[in-house]
Amino acid sequence: MRRRLFIFSFLVAPVTLYLVYVIAPYGQAFYIAMTNWRGVNAAPQFIGLENFGRLLGDGVFWKAVGHNALLLALLPVITIALALVFAYLLNVGGAGGRTGVWGSKFYRVLFFFPQVLAVTIVAVLFQQVFRPDDSGMLNAPLMALGLKPVGFLSNPSIALWSVMAVLIWQAVGFYVVLFSAGLASIPREMFEAAQIDGAGRMSMFFRVTLPLLRDTVQVAWVYLGIIAMDAFAIVWVMTDQHGGPDRSTTVMAAEIYRNAFQYFQFGYASALGVVMFFFVLGFAVLSLRLSRRERIEF
Repeated sequence: MRRRLFIFSFLVAPVTLYLVYVIAPYGQAFYIAMTNWRGVNAAPQFIGLENFGRLLGDGVFWKAVGHNALLLALLPVITIALALVFAYLLNVGGAGGRTGVWGSKFYRVLFFFPQVLAVTIVAVLFQQVFRPDDSGMLNAPLMALGLKPVGFLSNPSIALWSVMAVLIWQAVGFYVVLFSAGLASIPREMFEAAQIDGAGRMSMFFRVTLPLLRDTVQVAWVYLGIIAMDAFAIVWVMTDQHGGPDRSTTVMAAEIYRNAFQYFQFGYASALGVVMFFFVLGFAVLSLRLSRRERIEF
């Protein structure tokens, strides 16, 4: 009994804080989603599922859902693939598979550099990189060669791809470090045994490294999926009209913010947030269930 009381005394404070600052706001958001609250009236009118019915016919929101779905399909795959290749080269890609390539310590710092920058700084930086005139880092060489500048953020057909490129650039360094830590936990004897058996670098990567990093890749997949379902800061700061041009880069989080703080439709914005919450939760649960397997012990 004393042991239970001792454990309970340590759990009371964190559980209380979690209930007050996490669970309670969720419940409040679900309630607001069923009202017509505009952020100023003290007693919002309860309207049931009316906001969710309106949501079904909101073409802009479903366009944003499509953009998030495209990011979800490509962002984790490309980021994880690049990070795995870079981490493999930096740790076991050198001579004999015992060390990384030459200069691997410098490359680690270089890859991780985007992580020390705030997201808004990254967005402003690439806003200048993608400028459609001779002051843009990408368009200046094209114009110097007599070619037409590319509207990376002003052309609706390529604006979302430009946003995705920035998200990948920002994220890949962190996952290089994450996978490098996973590689460091793999005994070197496994790589040496694979080499003795005649495995080349490609075979070693796919048959030794990748299976042993499966749990780490699973975590990275879920995190990147959540980033793809958000992407608010980059889109809101970097793109024209905060999701333009013509809503070609808008995402769910941007539409939630727009409806709440520009249109002052907090009830409807909360309904959008509830839908986004279940999208993210469903993705995380589905990913973890589909990738479940027995843990490999070294």
